[in-house]
Amino acid sequence: MAAEQRPGAAERTSRRERPAKPALTRSGIIATAVEVLRAEGLDKVTMRRLAQELDTGAASLYVYVRNTAELHAAVLDELLGEVDLSVPGDWRARLIGTLESYMEVLFRYPSLARSALVSWPSGPHFLALVEALLAALDDGLVPGDRAAWAVDLFLLLATAGAAEQSTRNESGAAHEEWDALTAAVQRVSPEQFPHLAAVRQHLLSGPGGARRSWGFEVLINGVLHTPRPPSG
Repeated sequence: MAAEQRPGAAERTSRRERPAKPALTRSGIIATAVEVLRAEGLDKVTMRRLAQELDTGAASLYVYVRNTAELHAAVLDELLGEVDLSVPGDWRARLIGTLESYMEVLFRYPSLARSALVSWPSGPHFLALVEALLAALDDGLVPGDRAAWAVDLFLLLATAGAAEQSTRNESGAAHEEWDALTAAVQRVSPEQFPHLAAVRQHLLSGPGGARRSWGFEVLINGVLHTPRPPSG
C-alpha cells in the first residue's frame, strides 16, 4: 500500500515535469536588455537584473557579455537598427537626414543618449550607420581619408546634442534654468561684455532643429575645404 501523504505537505514536481528553460544566447540576453531599457531605463540594465529576468545566475551571462559596458554598447547597437538609412535627396540631405534619424533614436531613450557618448558599439547596425554616412560623403566627392575622420565628428555632434537635450528634458528645473540664462544674457553690460551684448538677441535664438541642421552644414563645409594633416 502506498504511503499516505502527510496533511499539508506540498507536492513536489519532478524535474522532468518542469518546463525547460530556453538556452542562453547573446542575442537573447541583448533582447531582454532592450526590453528592460524600454520599460525602466538604462540604469536598470544590469547583469543582476538580466539574470533575474532570464532565471539564471549573473555569472552565466558573462560567458556571452564581458561586462556592463559591453552590454550597454550592444543595446545601443540593437536600437540603432531603428535609424533610417534610406533618406532621400542629394548627398547633403542624406547625410543630415541620417544623422537626424540617429538623434531621434537617442531622443527616445534619454539615458542611452548619455551612454552613447562613451559607449563603443561595434555591431552590424552601427557599422551600417557608418557605411551610410561614408556613402553620402563619397557621393559628395569628399576624399576617403577625410571622410573617415569626418564621420567621427558628425556622430560626436549628433550624440552630444541628443545627450544634452535629453538631459534637459528630464530635468524638472529645465525651464527655470533656461529663463535664468536668458535673463542673464539680456541684462549683460555692454561695457563689460561688448561682444556678447552685440549678439545677445541671436545667442539663444532659433529652434533646436534649425540649429542642429546648421551645425551639420558647418561641419560639411569644413570637411569639404579642410584637408587632413599629413601623417607623421
